[in-house]
Amino acid sequence: MVLFLFLVIALVVVVGAVTLAVVGGGERAVLPDVAAERFTDPLPQDRALRRADVEALRFPLTLRGYRMWDVDEALGRIAAELAERDAHIAELEAALAGAQATAVGGAGLLKTHAPAALQDEPEPKDAAEGEDGR
Repeated sequence: MVLFLFLVIALVVVVGAVTLAVVGGGERAVLPDVAAERFTDPLPQDRALRRADVEALRFPLTLRGYRMWDVDEALGRIAAELAERDAHIAELEAALAGAQATAVGGAGLLKTHAPAALQDEPEPKDAAEGEDGR
């Protein structure tokens, strides 16, 4: 019985010492605080997104899947990039349509709106008669 009591007291002392070593320690704690796993955004800030950037995107796992905030933030960045690209594409298509419209009516525009020096002048009658041989 004495041996059992000694083992119980020794166990309590060892458990208490380990607990104090791990938990207590004040500013010189034995175990450092574990930083929460945070999402580091790998999407580039200085250039346009590429397919490989989106494929390489990985979110840290939590107890119930992914953090909604991290996913929403990444999807928001991708959506903003796509909206910017769509606006740029629409702007370029409008400029192309305007250039094509100008090119279709371009021959007539040069004759009517060009300065007199650039417009076709009629050939002199002497040069036209010389070609026929008359």
